[in-house]
Amino acid sequence: MSINTGTKYIFMTGGVCSGLGKGITAASLGRLLKARGYKVTIQKFDPYINMHPGLLSPYQHGEVYVTEDGAEVDLDLGHYERFVDENLGVNNSVSAGKIYWEVLNKERKGAYKGATVQIIPHITDVIKERVCTASKDAQSDIIISEIGGTVGDIESLPFIEAIRQISQDKGLANVMYVHVALVPYLSFADEMKTKPAQNAVKDLMALGIKPDAIVCRTERPMADEMRKKLAMFCNVPQDCIIENLDAKSLYEIPLLLEDENFADIVCARLGLENRTPDLAEWRDIVNHEKQITDEITIGLVGKYTELRDAYISVVEALKHAGIALNVNVKIKWINARELNGNAAKHLSDVSGILLPDGYGKDGVDGLISAANYARENKIPFLGIGMGMQCALLEFARSVMGIADAESAEDNPEATTPIFEYLDRQADKGAGEKPAMRLGAHHCKLAPESLLETIYGESQIYERFRHLCKLNNMYRAEFTKHGIVEAALSHDEKNVEAIELPAEMHPWFIGVQFRPEFKSRITRPSPLIKAFLGMCLND
Repeated sequence: MSINTGTKYIFMTGGVCSGLGKGITAASLGRLLKARGYKVTIQKFDPYINMHPGLLSPYQHGEVYVTEDGAEVDLDLGHYERFVDENLGVNNSVSAGKIYWEVLNKERKGAYKGATVQIIPHITDVIKERVCTASKDAQSDIIISEIGGTVGDIESLPFIEAIRQISQDKGLANVMYVHVALVPYLSFADEMKTKPAQNAVKDLMALGIKPDAIVCRTERPMADEMRKKLAMFCNVPQDCIIENLDAKSLYEIPLLLEDENFADIVCARLGLENRTPDLAEWRDIVNHEKQITDEITIGLVGKYTELRDAYISVVEALKHAGIALNVNVKIKWINARELNGNAAKHLSDVSGILLPDGYGKDGVDGLISAANYARENKIPFLGIGMGMQCALLEFARSVMGIADAESAEDNPEATTPIFEYLDRQADKGAGEKPAMRLGAHHCKLAPESLLETIYGESQIYERFRHLCKLNNMYRAEFTKHGIVEAALSHDEKNVEAIELPAEMHPWFIGVQFRPEFKSRITRPSPLIKAFLGMCLND
């Protein structure tokens, strides 16, 4: 197959172990190249056989991130978007399951005309096509493709072979391989070791790929002798041994890699003009973050607080807002399952309460308890997704007197379904899953609502990921008791956000959409910034 000759390709692999931060490294490089005026897109290949991340447990894979076009993707794409500030889509996140499924469907439809279907060329060709499609969709000058997992994993072998072939398809001058490897510090020996990285590079070379640069993840600075040793044993120029030192803030990493001349090396290797980077705003924000001394505590009540990656976009959005407001945000992690009947014990020392999204019945009673505490004690409150739903369930039970108010998601047989599925389950076939609303959708903000004041406009686009909506049968009853329908869908059939009027609560908002997905360090979410600002002033 042939690939568009106008694009440069960077492939990022990992060695020694998983969890090294390939995603942050890829995102940081993307930021540095964009700062040089290049159009960059970033792609993630996950070797697991699952079809897509939307069905993966948050306990294993953390947050499911949602793109503008409604793709449920790996959380690394959140890092990509936050760093590069480009909207990504369905072709930027690809699992092995999707690849195999496509090949099998082609075979069933006769596309291979009875030929034996094999890893090479059929699987590898589809992988290469996905690289092309993502680059074409973004009209990018450069595409960075991260291969998930660790070199040597059996699942990743087709991906490694596919990116090896691309250097033949495109020519070596247009393809660069970056290998991220661990250089550990052994405390008992009081020294750092390069052998694991050396062995990881040997594994990669055995598969036909010689890295052009090695990014060394390390908790301590590397001496020149260590770089020289790695360069010699891995057959890489010494200036292409890049130190990626632990940093207090993720947003400092692009600047540290800029100091290591990472993007300069990439431009030289790919024959790109090495323009002067515009990193002034980014540098100012990072420097400002370091100087912040004031602190505020926000109570985050969630279902998966044991694994904080499940809320990584919320955490980063709070951080973005905090930097803009000159305050460090300290999150008090509160497991919803531990909150029943004792909310004051956990929430009396926080300045604001945030209920993020989640799925399933487990922990719902704790979320409702947190919403009740926030409402009755006039504490600034923001409910997102399920957080909004639990706030309205609490209101229905405590204020409207509907003791059995439930959500169809928690109890499909609910007699009083305050929240119902987006589609009619009765019309679906046996075993069919409820439809999920995904991606960016238009919202109409109520005139003179707090939400309209926050956004400064009457119409917004935010990203959604949910199964249920407020049952329209109960809308009039809610408004009768004081609930303000702060945002509606374009056709006004769905309530997208609610708030309490000032006479009932100083700042109480619930939104069905997910504002954290569009927050950037250079452009915080207006809603989350307003929430944090109220917490500071309360």
